Amino acid sequence: MVALILGCGMAVTSGDWPKLASSTGSMPHEIPATPSRNDVDPLLKGDEYDRVVVHGTDADLAAVVLRLLRTDRVADVPVGFVPVDHQRSVVARVWGLPVDTVGLALTAGDRPVPLVRDDAGGVLVGLGVLSSVSGTVYCDDAVALRGDASRIEVTPGPAGVEVRVVRGRLRRPGVYSGRAVQFGVDATVPVLDGVPHPRPATRWTWYRHTEDLRAIH
Repeated sequence: MVALILGCGMAVTSGDWPKLASSTGSMPHEIPATPSRNDVDPLLKGDEYDRVVVHGTDADLAAVVLRLLRTDRVADVPVGFVPVDHQRSVVARVWGLPVDTVGLALTAGDRPVPLVRDDAGGVLVGLGVLSSVSGTVYCDDAVALRGDASRIEVTPGPAGVEVRVVRGRLRRPGVYSGRAVQFGVDATVPVLDGVPHPRPATRWTWYRHTEDLRAIH
């Protein structure tokens, strides 16, 4: 199994990487954090690898998955993830990744997980957050919110998205599941995998893509 290893924002030439990479014929590449099209696309053009392994943060993984989506490689290429901080990674929890993920990412098989997109052209692999929300939120046909909430969290789930509506410390959060969640709210800044959207939004949608992500976990 030959992996295209993408180390985002840090070296991937220490620890177990050299031994495991050489044993599989893989070659690590160092690229910037939250890499852009110019950083990733030239590396994806080759056909000598059978998986892509991302070493970085949830935001780094999302940036690489977006390039797989834009280059029509989602259905073709399994994706492994080695988080730099396992405890802070929502993807590690959603995918059920063990603490030692290097060997798993390089050698294990893949299973489908929902790929969540948004209507601003991005993807969500871990956690999406809208804070201080005032307005209406639908999860499929269910009204998840009509009024105010201190925080709404969205993660990929079996149906597409899992939505958690936090109204306050004295009220139990509402939990919803569906293929899509739609916001019509006062202006707020969505945060995608730890990265704030460049500008406030009054309408926002996260929805399940027609193809699943081939996640190694």
